[in-house]
Amino acid sequence: MIVGVPKEIKTDEYRVSLVPAGAETLSRSGHTVLVEAGAGLGTNIADAEYASHGAEIVASADELWARSELIVKVKEPVEAELHRVRPGQTLFTYFHLAANETLTRTLIEKQAVCIAYETMEENGTLPLLTPMSEVAGRMAIQEGAKYLERPQEGRGILLSGVPGVPPANIVILGGGVVGTNAAKIAAGIGAMVWILDVNLERLRYLDDVMPQNVFTLYSNTVNIRHALREADLLVGAVLLKGDKAPILVSREMLGLMKPGAVIVDVAVDQGGCVETIKPTTHSHPTYLVDGIVHYGVANMPGAVAGTSTYALTNVTLPYLRQLADHGWQAACRRNQALAKGLNLVNGQAVFEPVADLFDLPYIAPESLFS
Repeated sequence: MIVGVPKEIKTDEYRVSLVPAGAETLSRSGHTVLVEAGAGLGTNIADAEYASHGAEIVASADELWARSELIVKVKEPVEAELHRVRPGQTLFTYFHLAANETLTRTLIEKQAVCIAYETMEENGTLPLLTPMSEVAGRMAIQEGAKYLERPQEGRGILLSGVPGVPPANIVILGGGVVGTNAAKIAAGIGAMVWILDVNLERLRYLDDVMPQNVFTLYSNTVNIRHALREADLLVGAVLLKGDKAPILVSREMLGLMKPGAVIVDVAVDQGGCVETIKPTTHSHPTYLVDGIVHYGVANMPGAVAGTSTYALTNVTLPYLRQLADHGWQAACRRNQALAKGLNLVNGQAVFEPVADLFDLPYIAPESLFS
């Protein structure tokens, strides 16, 4: 199969979807690997390194997309790429379709096969979302600390405090992978940390494993309002697999927060759990609403591509090889995790939450490769 690795052109995206070791693995299995010139530069991987591991360097994106049967990316195709998508072409990447109806309908019109990293599920986990959630959770505290500084319009609070001055209060909405990793970093810095979740078993687990400066609360409107009054930094870490994130913090609730408090909503790529959040970029990451600093970068791990590229490709490569070896139909028939990644197939919605959200006809994916 011909596998294409285009250069990511989403604003401030520096990751690449395949590293040279992956190119060598696919090449040795008999596949042709096309890498767009400069695709790895954001991760400090030169074209020559790809070439020395069996990849063919392609000068233009148009040529790469035209020749490739299987496109592997990091982020969803942006507007400038969509004209290159052709019927029957397989796209393997993060899509987050629930937050983007226009992209969903365009890909339906293009009749591509869209397999989403974020909806693949294996043994009750989301294996291709987990590493980037780990990165984003840890970054949420790092970025929150930066924007709490007064020159960044924050409250001028040091997360750890100092002797005689209390540490910051950090509120994390969601106790999954993002929330857990955010709490680890925040606790290590010395902040006072509150994790809210609706899963009591998860809260019991976190209560057992987290240090003494991390506290758990059941997530409901009353407890969220109380937590917002104390929060210096709020981290949105809510996830509904493949679905739009629920709004837990309304515009009206911002009035409960301290002036200069910071919101980092990691759920922004699924619409966000804060009503006033909107996607931003690493170049222009924040804005103010009612005196509250909002950070809404939708590709947070892209800023640390040297870490996140390798963390991502470690988990994507085995699935990518199955797609290349067998084609999407046989691979999905063999591997239920890949089957659960199917969102759109040849103009049909095969992922129920996206179909329901945008009022699209739903077809069970099993019917397409049984």
